[in-house]
Amino acid sequence: MGFRTVAELVELSVTEQKPISEIMIETEIELSGKSRETVMELMTRNLEVMEEAVNRGIKEVEKSRSGLTGGDAVLLQNYLRHTKPLSGELLLDAVSKSVATNEVNAKMGTICATPTAGACGIVPGTLFAVSEKLQASREQMVRYLFTSGAIGFVIANNAFISGAAGGCQAEVGSATAMASAAIVEMAGGSAEQSAQAVAIALKNMLGLVCDPVAGLVEVPCVKRNAMGAAIAMTAADMALAGIKSAIPTDEVIDAMYRIGCSMPTALKETALGGLAATPTGRELERRIFGTSVD
Repeated sequence: MGFRTVAELVELSVTEQKPISEIMIETEIELSGKSRETVMELMTRNLEVMEEAVNRGIKEVEKSRSGLTGGDAVLLQNYLRHTKPLSGELLLDAVSKSVATNEVNAKMGTICATPTAGACGIVPGTLFAVSEKLQASREQMVRYLFTSGAIGFVIANNAFISGAAGGCQAEVGSATAMASAAIVEMAGGSAEQSAQAVAIALKNMLGLVCDPVAGLVEVPCVKRNAMGAAIAMTAADMALAGIKSAIPTDEVIDAMYRIGCSMPTALKETALGGLAATPTGRELERRIFGTSVD
């Protein structure tokens, strides 16, 4: 047992005739030395934390301490209730729940980093939207997280998952890829289709910089979580339709790594470039902290 690449993960899934989630569960048991029951209980707790964050975020209009974010998930839910959204109800529900989770993070609430706090909304946001649509069982929801974790495991071991190391492509990009694979499995797709979804999702995030205004994980992070959820949903649908990436999944991950290595420091969570360095970005920083780094 064991995998380091997405190709190896898919091969294991096909050879052993097990879904990606099961391969990851067995890998976690092997690496941690914990029992299957304990491993499942721990992931179930993660699911409960995510659920609490989503439910809090879609109901609260309270702003974050900085005043930069808060209430957007509620606006989206209200829009869903009173309008037929152009982008589709399921997609917008996933987006709103992704935003909800990230807003709870900005308010110092409890979230589950997937794979980081800055990208914590995409996996749970898509999970709680898709599981409702598919009427998924609690076990299927837990398995969704293991499938996401398997992709995160590969990306973390072959590239990076932090904005400081590789830009927002490494955070929101990785989370988007993780969610897309899990959506495919929950919808009944194959491991190969999950891999294709990962490639499609991640290559549409390549080059995304990490430029938090005032150095806070709020602007533009919350709205990037929203777009990540939308891309994950679309990538999953494309893969389920039989569409394949011209560039293999592991090569896309490697490309993300190489792009991140060549990205200027100013665009890797330092708040020295990008949106953080705009006149409005600097003014917001002065308003919050009383100073600005020019």
